[in-house]
Amino acid sequence: MERRINVNEFIYTVNYSEEDEELAEMELRAFFGSSASGPVVKSSVDLDVNRSPFIREKVEVLLEADSVADIVQKAGSIDIGSETFKAIFVKTNDLPPEKKVEYQERLEIERAIGWEIIGEADLKNPDHLFGLVACGGRWYLGRYEKNKRVWMKHIQKPREYSTALSARDARVMANIAVPEPEGIRAVDPCCGIGTVLVEALSMGMDIEGRDINPLVVGGSRENLDYFGLEGRVTLGPIEEVEEHYDVAIIDMPYNLYTHATPDELQSILTHARRIADRLVVVSIDPIEEMVEKAGFVIQDRCIARKSTFSRRILSCS
Repeated sequence: MERRINVNEFIYTVNYSEEDEELAEMELRAFFGSSASGPVVKSSVDLDVNRSPFIREKVEVLLEADSVADIVQKAGSIDIGSETFKAIFVKTNDLPPEKKVEYQERLEIERAIGWEIIGEADLKNPDHLFGLVACGGRWYLGRYEKNKRVWMKHIQKPREYSTALSARDARVMANIAVPEPEGIRAVDPCCGIGTVLVEALSMGMDIEGRDINPLVVGGSRENLDYFGLEGRVTLGPIEEVEEHYDVAIIDMPYNLYTHATPDELQSILTHARRIADRLVVVSIDPIEEMVEKAGFVIQDRCIARKSTFSRRILSCS
């Protein structure tokens, strides 16, 4: 599940609630650069659409034009021979309210495109999907893919931990830390029952886990086995880690749920600086001063909210 730079262009549609906006936008910036923002992103980055909990659809651009009429006319250049296809009007776009396309008109546009594409239309089980999407005042037609939301299979685990990140948020943390997995070594030195490990390994990331609690280390290994994932999980404190990694991912909820002192939390961050070039850290309480004292520079941040509960997420180098 790698991220590739391609000569082609891709349009991604993004769907998130107001509560999730900061978290979703931080993930977009990690994937596509500091200016990326929803609900539609245009990029040369070829991303597996299933990686993100917030990216809904992907269109690999084949044609573009200033108007729907022009796109319809150009659609005749798509020739798939005797294979079947379906044309989809992508509802998520950045059109202003006065230019929104209603349901009946969307159907008519889909039919018009379908008449032009050389191939056989099949609305139920097509060989190819083509999506039409508006972005930045222009229209784009290309190969369409919808997010299968595979991460939802990881919600129910044999071993659970009440204060652990949700599967969705853990997946976002892994993506923020490792937007391009190729050649990157990651570590979760406070891995708990392995929520981040499950998501990272399922996306093909090279990550190891570690924890000081033998019970949760066992739970982490059990969860990995349950999903058929292979990953190294060791027992011991971060202070004993001798290997070096490109990035560390640390969830620090235990500053509320255990008796960890500020000095102990500072030690974790200081050793994270020793073993990793970059850090993505999650915390209930403000830890910006601790992070900077450890020698990191905060590059991006957000507040992930869930009802009255919130976590601070910092991406540091």
